[in-house]
Amino acid sequence: MRFLSACIVSSLLAGSVIAQSPQYTTIGTVIRMDPQLDKLIAPGTTIEVVGSGFGHLEGPVWARDSSYLLVNDTKAQTTYSWSPTTGTAKFLEHTGYTGRLPYSEEPGTNGMSVDLQGRLIVCDHGDRRIARMPLVGHGGKETLSDTYQGKRYNSPNDVIVHPDGSIYFSDPSYGLPKKDRDPAREQPVNGVYRLPVDGSGPATLLIRDMTHPNGLALSMDGKTLFVSQSDSTKPIIMAYPILAGGKLGKGLVYFDMSKLPRLRYKEVPDGLKADKAGNLWASGPGGLLIIAPAGAGKPGKLIGRLDTGEVIANCAWGDDGSTLYIASGTYLCRIKTTTKGRIQGKLSL
Repeated sequence: MRFLSACIVSSLLAGSVIAQSPQYTTIGTVIRMDPQLDKLIAPGTTIEVVGSGFGHLEGPVWARDSSYLLVNDTKAQTTYSWSPTTGTAKFLEHTGYTGRLPYSEEPGTNGMSVDLQGRLIVCDHGDRRIARMPLVGHGGKETLSDTYQGKRYNSPNDVIVHPDGSIYFSDPSYGLPKKDRDPAREQPVNGVYRLPVDGSGPATLLIRDMTHPNGLALSMDGKTLFVSQSDSTKPIIMAYPILAGGKLGKGLVYFDMSKLPRLRYKEVPDGLKADKAGNLWASGPGGLLIIAPAGAGKPGKLIGRLDTGEVIANCAWGDDGSTLYIASGTYLCRIKTTTKGRIQGKLSL
């Protein structure tokens, strides 16, 4: 990986990330595998680095009412904010785990979303819960759900709010110290759950047959739930129709990554987002894959990828919905597109 130029001076000093210069350096490559990609990313567009010096970034989400991005460093247990005017600053510290003793490799907050009232919804790995907190005014975190049928979750990983206000989240074992073999594990499966509107009732287990469900995305019409399986032996993205009452219909293997070359260690399906044209922007082997729809009931088609040179964990739409922000290991990146995706908490583009 090539070194970043000094023009962004974005290293950790005295425990804080320093604000960046507006002159961003570029990183990686846009790999065009099909002419369709030119309609989504204009030729000559580059991947910009807007922040660096982190441990491991996850769960980016755009706070539309305040025009800044939030992103988690799961190893440092810190949530950072970033905006083009102020750069990077600490937003929350000691996130994800409130215990006394050291816990797992990534105890901090992981996935995040914003609900229809503009409140932050978070997956706290170490505390094994879905929590909520206001982004405006006073108030700390409140637990929305930390058990299913009386047993604690493994480690909620990714979360997304449906346009109707209900909450979907995945619960693999990655936040437990010994993963699937951890003696503190209580749930017999790694599942995907749904909380009713506003988190006003108990969770429902929707998916129980995926080995490691991870990233979640919703189609723009809210009728399809995409779920990535971060299993190196079966790296797939599943698509499920959302039925009345939030239940899921029979799933389809929407994209199989098993034949793709693995360029880096631990590159498996992870976070993903959809755009208004039905394309998926999904982390996986080789970076962030752009997968175009191929018709109803058919698997998607790989048309290109964004390769930053590091493992990409997740992404999020920001600004006016056309900028894609990318959590790429130690780097926070972005790329300008000619499409748009829904910003969480916002009903329309």
